Formats: sequence, structure tokens, C-alpha cells
Amino acid sequence: MSRQVSASSDPLNVNKEKTTMLMNDDRIKRMLLDNNLAAVIATAPENVLYTSGFWCLPQWIRRGPQAFVVWTGDPAYSSAVITGTSTLDLVADQQVPGRVRRYGAFTVDIDPSVTLDAVSLRQAELQALPDEGSAIAALVAEIRNAGLTRESIGIDEIGLLPGDIEKLRAELPKVRWVMAASLLRSVRAVKTAEEIDMLRTVGQITERSIMAALSVAKVGATEIELARAFHAQTVQEDGVPVLGCIGFGERSALMNVQPSTRILRERDVIRFDVGGHFNHYRADIARIACFGEPAPDIRLKYAALNKGVQRGVENIRPGVATSEIFRIVVETVREEGIPSYQRSHVGHGIGLDGYDMPLLSASSTDVLEAGMVLCIETPYYELGRVGLQVEDMLVVREDGAEMLTNAGDQLMVLN
Repeated sequence: MSRQVSASSDPLNVNKEKTTMLMNDDRIKRMLLDNNLAAVIATAPENVLYTSGFWCLPQWIRRGPQAFVVWTGDPAYSSAVITGTSTLDLVADQQVPGRVRRYGAFTVDIDPSVTLDAVSLRQAELQALPDEGSAIAALVAEIRNAGLTRESIGIDEIGLLPGDIEKLRAELPKVRWVMAASLLRSVRAVKTAEEIDMLRTVGQITERSIMAALSVAKVGATEIELARAFHAQTVQEDGVPVLGCIGFGERSALMNVQPSTRILRERDVIRFDVGGHFNHYRADIARIACFGEPAPDIRLKYAALNKGVQRGVENIRPGVATSEIFRIVVETVREEGIPSYQRSHVGHGIGLDGYDMPLLSASSTDVLEAGMVLCIETPYYELGRVGLQVEDMLVVREDGAEMLTNAGDQLMVLN
């Protein structure tokens, strides 16, 4: 015999467990203050995770499912998570703090003879909250409950569906809505010490995974076999595969190469542009190996690309414009051996997103700040022949760059 969980009328503060938060509290509070905002609403998967600690699986694997976080910075209010009923097990299992509102139907039964464990009991409590009907209805209810109906509110527009903002304006006509996706992206650009530790860990996992892949490199081995070894090492170290561009020879020049049955031959260049994630934080690095002695021009071009990255790293400081780093890197590569070198950018921030702020491009207005984590890179592609790439991860410190990964000075040569 079983029974369905009954409804309750209390949507507030059902989870009082403390979880480790990686959000830069001071930075997001300053963002609210600088923009005269009473609250900010996260809607994109990265921002929901960042502001609440809630990793909402459906948001990360397909378009459409919505989860929101209302964040004010007021300790008396806490934060509020709005999510679909079918994800309440994740809220319970992740010990997400703060207020919760659910929407949508999803039946969970309980055998009355069973004593529930802590996570299941928490889920049952959440399941008993009233169904708000829709994500937007739940958000409107929470804004009213928080007394924000006459305030300026930042809203991350990335996770909204067509018509959502019109519904919010109709239901809450006295709220001044400010599009805040770019504001939250700026907040996330400067990492906490805990975030940097995650990024260092996943960077080092990725380096070891590359070496695991190279350990199976031999004449006749396929790109798929190297990819399998790469991803297996990542998983063995509790990482999750994300990016696995591994190409041999002429396929190394395919920018987004996906491993195939192409076999490894003598003197092939192997290009890795790879990275997994660890506790949701991403890695993105590149390595080049040559199976046998590379042609002289390959050595020259790789050295030029590597020198470009090194010069860029030498000039990393807080207050430096990212456009200046771009100029230094590109000019160095040209001077050192590839006169025609062209790039749209030579790097980007990394964190929960593979492309966080800042962007190292000619037109970027971003300025480096201490605590930013960057990927600095110099890809080069000769279609039908070879792809070369140097890419590493670093932290911007007050006195310069701290490398989280390091390709070193030499092209790897496998004998």
C-alpha cells in the first residue's frame, strides 16, 4: 500500500542545511549597490548554480526547463529557489539552502511503513509545498512575498522564455526591470579562493588525462582510442568529460575536430584541445605532440605560438586592458615566425562557463582584475596539413600571473 504526498501551504525556509557556497558575496553585493538594485534574479544554469549552489540537471542538458534564484543579499530574507517539482530530489540531495517554491506536477509515492532517510524526508517536505503552476507564477509570488513590487530588480534574461518578461511586467507593473545577464557575468569573472582551487584541480586532471592518452599512442592507434584513454583518466579522477578535440595529422587542423577512426602515422602531429569539469568548474587547455621528429617549420611555428603565449603571460597584471594582451600576443607570434598570423581572440575567462569574462580580443573593453582565471591561447590552422595550439590556464594575481597549467617551452616529441 502507498500514499501520495499531500500538499502544504508553507513554501518558506524548508531547508536550513548549510552548503558550501562559491559565490563572491562582496562582488555581487557591490553589483547591486552600483546599479541601484534591490535584488537580482538568476535564470541561466550557470547563474542559478552560482547564486544558490543548486545544479539543476534539466537546465544543463536541454532547452526549456526553468529554475530561478531570487537573491537580495539581505541575511534576514535569504535567497529563494524556484524550480520544477521533478527536480526536488536534487534540491534535497544537494542541501540547497534558503527558500523554495515549486511548480508543475510530478507524483512521488511513499510507503507508510518506510522510515525515510534524511534526503528522502527533505524531498517529501518539498513535495508537500503548494504547486505554483508555472515558473513565472512562482517568481511573481516570491517577489510579492519579498516586498519587492516597487523596486528595481536585475533579471538575467538568458533563461527566460519568449513572453516571460511581458508577463512579469503585466503582473508587477511598478517593478523597474534591468537586464542583468552581463552584470552577473561580470560578477563571476573574479573567482573566490575556493573556485580557483576547483579550476586548478580540473586543469591538473586534464594535464594527466592528456598524458594518459599519449601513453596509448602508437602507429595504428586511432583518434578514438586516444580519446577513450583521455576521458577514462578524467572520469577516474572524478572529473566529467566535456571537451575532447583530438586530431591527427591533417585532422589536427580541424578547429572542432571530433575523434574518428583515423589511425596514427609516423610524423603525425597530434593536437589536443581538451578539458573536463570538476565540481562543475571547467578546464580548457591545448597540447601538441608529434609522433616522430617534426618538420623544421612545425618547430618554428610552434615556438612562435608558444612565445606569443609567454609574452602575454609576462604582461598579465590587474588594470591591464585585455586588448593590450591581444596586441602583444599577436605581434609576438608574427615577429617570431608566422608573419601572417591572425586571430579574433587569444583567450577568455573560464569557470562554471567555458567562456567566462574577460575576452582577450582587439575590440574588448574588459580590464584584468586580480582573481580572474583565464585561458590564454594561440591556435593556428593550416587546412589539410596541420593544426598547432598552445593554451594554458592562469590566475591574475596582484604581482602577475600564476599558472594553473603549463605546457612548458617544448613541443612534445614521441618516439
